Amino acid sequence: MDVPLLALSRSPVRLPGRSPRDAVVENMRLLVQLRWIAVAGQVLAILVAHHLLGVVLPIEAMLSIAGLLALGNLLFTVTLREAWVVPGELLLALLLDMAALTAQLYLSGGTRNPFISLYLLQIVLGAILLPASRAWLLVAASIAAFFFLATYHLPLNFPPQLADEIDLALIGQEIAFVMVAVLLVLFMTRISRNLRARDDYVAELRQRAAEEDSIVRMGLFASGAAHELGTPLSSLSVLVGDWQRDPELTRDERFREELTDASRAVERCREIVSDILDTSGLPRGEAMASLAAESVLADLVADWQALHEHVPLDAQFETVRGARIPGEPALRQALWSLLENAGEVSPGGIAMHASVESEQLLVDIVDDGPGFAPQQLAALGQASRSVKGAGHGLGLFLAASVARRLGGSLSAANRAEGGASVRLALPLVGSEPKP
Repeated sequence: MDVPLLALSRSPVRLPGRSPRDAVVENMRLLVQLRWIAVAGQVLAILVAHHLLGVVLPIEAMLSIAGLLALGNLLFTVTLREAWVVPGELLLALLLDMAALTAQLYLSGGTRNPFISLYLLQIVLGAILLPASRAWLLVAASIAAFFFLATYHLPLNFPPQLADEIDLALIGQEIAFVMVAVLLVLFMTRISRNLRARDDYVAELRQRAAEEDSIVRMGLFASGAAHELGTPLSSLSVLVGDWQRDPELTRDERFREELTDASRAVERCREIVSDILDTSGLPRGEAMASLAAESVLADLVADWQALHEHVPLDAQFETVRGARIPGEPALRQALWSLLENAGEVSPGGIAMHASVESEQLLVDIVDDGPGFAPQQLAALGQASRSVKGAGHGLGLFLAASVARRLGGSLSAANRAEGGASVRLALPLVGSEPKP
């Protein structure tokens, strides 16, 4: 029994870059890493200042704040296991960091604490990661915290014996400056790389949307043309049939063969028109059955060779026996257009080899023509004007679009020995046991 499948949602196509949702998750992951550094830095600074330098600090309260910050970081880590970030979570995370820093500074000198400059790190992160309105909210919160600490804070008293020998405040400022500079460069470069990956993803989506729009416009035109062609093709079919039954016309063997070719060509045109009408009437995402890959390729080769007897075709697809592919009517037309392109530039002969690798059907079409120009390879799969003139050269674009819609891909390359090779890769729907 055929296996139904959703042609447009069967297997998601992996786009270059990173989706906006994944970019947000990655940014949160970077903030989690930064917060672990902050927790470790706070604990180390508190212990060194209190036990080694002899600075009197409310160590229990300060270590408790660091512990609460670590607990909050664990909660954020749990949400990341599901690769999921709620709206506003980035702002909440930055506000949590700012609140913990404010509490630590309140217990250790307020604005006189040299580590007050760490607020700048939170502001810069907010400016890059948050929308403008939320970034300004973060700025307002940091300004409010700064003025609060300037008025309310516990004093920070350095040991007199150390204060007379070295300037601990200056050393603290130098350490804070180095920390802010290193952390900004370390994390900003990674965040910028993540945002560039997101932009690449969005740009690719826009490109795909433009291509889909071109396909829709061509589909509407093709559907209208198919309706218009139905009547004249039926008339031609009747006329050719009448001629084939006329004894006077069929006495000439050559004319009889030409009538057979004409009948076959008209029937092929009617099949194409029927496929266009069937496809245009198929609801988007409707389940369709799978087909035997060997049968699809065998029928395609037989029909193509019947109309192109002057172009030798070396077809090898015995190894795909038992493999099944999506029963998409447009797939046959995509393969047909690839054969047409190859036969046009290589009338001396072409080859089509099919195989199964890594749960994919690979169809390679090889020719001995002049090959692809660099700009053609760079624009592979895009709706661009062909060097053959207006209305030509859409075969690669349509084949690439069909492949992507079914979860596959299209690639092309020039061969070292001359000519070109085009590969259509399609995911397998299933397989049948081989006899």
